[in-house]
Amino acid sequence: MTETAARDGERSTTERVLVLLGLLQRGRSWSGPELAGRLGVTARTVRRDVERLRALGYPVHALQGVGGGYRLGAGSELPPLLLDDEEATATAASLL
Repeated sequence: MTETAARDGERSTTERVLVLLGLLQRGRSWSGPELAGRLGVTARTVRRDVERLRALGYPVHALQGVGGGYRLGAGSELPPLLLDDEEATATAASLL
């Protein structure tokens, strides 16, 4: 994330997709506009991020109409967090 983006409160694509995955793991359906509001992005960006999750093998289902929305299929879990040395150091430093 750039320094400017960090100041403005924007998330990197990776961070945003992980937040999206966390929301979907709550076991409920989310409308596109609802997710967009939670993530601070457009509904179109939500659709792209859902496609990213699908490309990674997550079964994200989408139902149109009243009561529809995005939902994560059963048996999906958040993968373990893998950090390189620089990311691990930055994470540890931010916790101090």
